[in-house]
Amino acid sequence: MIELIILIAIGVFIVLYRNYNGDNVGKYITDQVGNSLDRYAPYSFRVVREKTKQLGMEFTPRQYMTQILAFGVAAGIISYLYFYSIITSIVYIIAAIAFIPYLAYLRCKRVYSEYIFEQIQVYTTNTIMEFATTQSFVKSIEDVANSGVLENPVLGDVQHMVDLAYQNGSIDESLEYMNNQYDYYIVRNMHELFLQITKEGARDSGESLDNMQNDIDSLVEAVYRDRMERQVFHKKFLGFGFALYLMVCLIQYILGSETYLQILSLWYMRVLLHAVLLVNTYFLVKGEKYYNENVGAE
Repeated sequence: MIELIILIAIGVFIVLYRNYNGDNVGKYITDQVGNSLDRYAPYSFRVVREKTKQLGMEFTPRQYMTQILAFGVAAGIISYLYFYSIITSIVYIIAAIAFIPYLAYLRCKRVYSEYIFEQIQVYTTNTIMEFATTQSFVKSIEDVANSGVLENPVLGDVQHMVDLAYQNGSIDESLEYMNNQYDYYIVRNMHELFLQITKEGARDSGESLDNMQNDIDSLVEAVYRDRMERQVFHKKFLGFGFALYLMVCLIQYILGSETYLQILSLWYMRVLLHAVLLVNTYFLVKGEKYYNENVGAE
């Protein structure tokens, strides 16, 4: 049966190769997938994917093809070990490959959220430094916006803060706007401090600014430490998750192949095995979602 799957895959490759006049079939497939994502994917996916490309962290066509092959082969082997059915294996192969766009979205969200957090770190740190010199919040964020250290979308939002401040003659709406755009502890605390200094007219704000800068440094250190710990946990989590898939091999070893095949003839046992596969897959997807979300959030 495994040989038949390989022959079918080779046949599909040959047909694609002949139909596209020797073009790079892998590039053609990934280009078509990319075009479909650009056309049908949610707006949020297109935004984070575009930023991931700009950061040079988007997967190459070769990497996507490797991912497709790895998912297809793994799904085919695992499902065949469970059910010894080529039709069932094909269904699981298609389902596994269909998950790749979602996993790409999660990865792009992680890259994007890490990028946003780093930009927020730059925004808060530089604003505090500028304020220590100018003693004016509006002048501080204006200098930060013009310094070239920020990039969009944070740069555009900071420039909008400046426009709101000049338009309203106060910083209240500017701070509320930025707090709503970036719901980070360091952003809200810094804005609250600047609002307090502006409203109360504090004469000596140096100590308060130093304390705020120390809080930001401590938080950033904690976030980066958490990021490294997540990476280590992620590798162990994936290893454990895939090991659970192969528990069927242990079951077959204990029961024997003939007994296992007799069990497969019972419809409710097949349903149970499908449930085991789906629950384990759900467990892995939830873990992957957790790993890629809320990076840098407090």
